[in-house]
Amino acid sequence: MSKGTVVVTGAARGIGFAVTAGLLERGYTVAAFDVHADALESLEPRLLRHIVTVAEGALYVAQVDVSNEASVKAAVAELVEALGGISALVNNAGIANAKHGPVEDLSLEQWNRVIGTNLTGAFLMAKHCIPQLREARGSIINIASTRALQSEPDGEPYAASKGGLLSFTHALAMSLGPEIRVNAISPGWIDVRDLRPEAEASSVEHTDLEKSQHAVGRVGSGDDIAGTVAFLLSQEAGFITGQNIIVDGGMTRKMIYMG
Repeated sequence: MSKGTVVVTGAARGIGFAVTAGLLERGYTVAAFDVHADALESLEPRLLRHIVTVAEGALYVAQVDVSNEASVKAAVAELVEALGGISALVNNAGIANAKHGPVEDLSLEQWNRVIGTNLTGAFLMAKHCIPQLREARGSIINIASTRALQSEPDGEPYAASKGGLLSFTHALAMSLGPEIRVNAISPGWIDVRDLRPEAEASSVEHTDLEKSQHAVGRVGSGDDIAGTVAFLLSQEAGFITGQNIIVDGGMTRKMIYMG
């Protein structure tokens, strides 16, 4: 028996793929939303290659542009009609480019595209899933980033979108409790090169220097985020809401002196 239906946005590649795989392995039904039709078409075969058993009816796929309200509204309505309800939402879809060039050269179109997908997309998904989530006493998890807390140069759109997502998280938690818990996960360096569609995938090798930047001695993997998602969805996390869980191997706690 399924543990419930979880909507995962940006589900067909990277962290979204890892979360989808992890939830399927743990007995959830996953509604995989993604804007990339080709990646969605190859999703189930790629899951099977990652030794993920996909039970009959456990994977539902839909092409959705989370920045477009009509697309979101239609997709959620079709999902509810097909599967009967939603127990959780993982807002993972996002434009992952962390560097966009000097801010004085940044176009308004570039800025709006990142904010529209990374932040407005989470709002639209939450807006249209809340009635179902409230009925299920469910949960929302927003995938933010440690770049909401620290930055490199030329990353203003991405950092702003992820910082906004953290504030959106605690605001939603106060608005939707006690029926719905809302939390964020801020991944650090998570290597997902091996979780992209086959044509894009590459092997993962890291230098000792790269590993040494993390207190745990390694770079993160998609499984690290998938496990955190599963925990936050579980009853063991029933007293956690409005929080940001940093999953970065300790990297943001390490002091670095140049020179």
